[in-house]
Amino acid sequence: MFQQLTEVADLKTVRSIVINYGRIKKVGSNGSVLIAKDDLFDYYKAYKNSREFVWKDQLGDDLNWALSFEQYTESQTTKHVHRLHPYKGKFIPQLVEYFLDNHTDKFKTETFFKKGDIVLDPFCGSGTTLVQANELGINAVGIDISAFNALISNIKVKKVNLVELQTCINDVSHWLRQFTSEQANVEFESKLTEYLNKYNNKFFPSPEFKIRARKKEFDDKSYTAEHETIVLKKYNEVVELYGIKLKQNKAERFLDKWFAESVREEIDFVSEQIKRVKSKEIRDVLTVILSRTIRSCRATTHADLATLVEPVTTTYYCAKHGKICKPLFTIVSKWERYSADTVKRLAQFDKLRTDTQQICLNGDSTNIDILAELKKKNKDLTKLAKTRKIRGIFSSPPYVGLIDYHEQHAYAYDLFGFERRDAQEIGAMFEKQPKQAQADYADGIVNVLRNARKFLAEDFDFFLVANDKYNFYPHLN
Repeated sequence: MFQQLTEVADLKTVRSIVINYGRIKKVGSNGSVLIAKDDLFDYYKAYKNSREFVWKDQLGDDLNWALSFEQYTESQTTKHVHRLHPYKGKFIPQLVEYFLDNHTDKFKTETFFKKGDIVLDPFCGSGTTLVQANELGINAVGIDISAFNALISNIKVKKVNLVELQTCINDVSHWLRQFTSEQANVEFESKLTEYLNKYNNKFFPSPEFKIRARKKEFDDKSYTAEHETIVLKKYNEVVELYGIKLKQNKAERFLDKWFAESVREEIDFVSEQIKRVKSKEIRDVLTVILSRTIRSCRATTHADLATLVEPVTTTYYCAKHGKICKPLFTIVSKWERYSADTVKRLAQFDKLRTDTQQICLNGDSTNIDILAELKKKNKDLTKLAKTRKIRGIFSSPPYVGLIDYHEQHAYAYDLFGFERRDAQEIGAMFEKQPKQAQADYADGIVNVLRNARKFLAEDFDFFLVANDKYNFYPHLN
């Protein structure tokens, strides 16, 4: 019986989800990635129906399933500038669009914002609301207690000369290549990568290995442990051959503990090159590129990139990728990859930009004088906010006790010298005892909304995307 085959159109997305993770078998090996169309349809149908059924069973049939946005691929939910830098706890742009745009449906029966309005996001985070407001022709003001969050948000919406940016990137990349040309770590990394690629292709073929492991066709724990030991022996030999120093002499600061010495030296070198750039706008973009780079180069497993556990300085079996992986020993490839990606994404967003204004203020949303701070940064937007007032709020408050918003970018604060204001975070994970933390969280949210009210129009609307597991919001007043 012949199967109908379909060539994968969105190769990057589908491979990462259903092929590389062993959900569907690929067919053929002639260069094109083919899968059985029936397999693909069955997989997504089962996935969609099971999720929708489970949630409607829990929350009721009147659940607006359109807000799941499950029809969108990862590349769509991280479109253009939304993927300039990783950020835990952000909502997807499609959710913002749904409430800010002028469409209506059986659930959203009226529009709340129109072109030329101002929307406020008092928990700005990585700037998703600001970016989507721009796309829709709406002005926006964001506020965030984190200086680094404000930086990420502002480089997404601020217009920058891409030719000048590319020139500066080329210069930094050139000097980085020069700096590393005499270092042993680059050749070491290349040789180790070549060895691992051959070894993994032989003993951990993708996706066959994951499919067999999921079906329990063999004892995967003993299998992976055996191969970890074999590869580790080879790794230690190569480390000794190239004289690689795996750890720094001290571990006092984040940058000391979580980066191999060779990586730390390259980070410091690029940081110094960025400081020499005259344009602040260009420096800010380069700073975010470097931050994204060093986040990916921390000495940890791929599974622990989001939440660090312990530094890793050797090869290891990676459950996420189903093969033997390693920490990075040079930033060159990541720096060049993320630099090119940043320019591409900024150029994509430039084609969608509207003639509106957005800015993220670095401050405390519980007491910030929005107009006074805005006047220091953007007089035109200040004038508009005074005459027309802010039309409403669209925001996602921190989830109580789940994320330390400063600590997730500790490397950036350490390297770039931003002031940390952890104690002023609302709902931080490090907070006190649970009961006290919950009470403080509720007070913090109320204080933010009360402060914002002073700057809103009389007929304002506000939307909060919240993980309300403790049922706070119905009782806030």
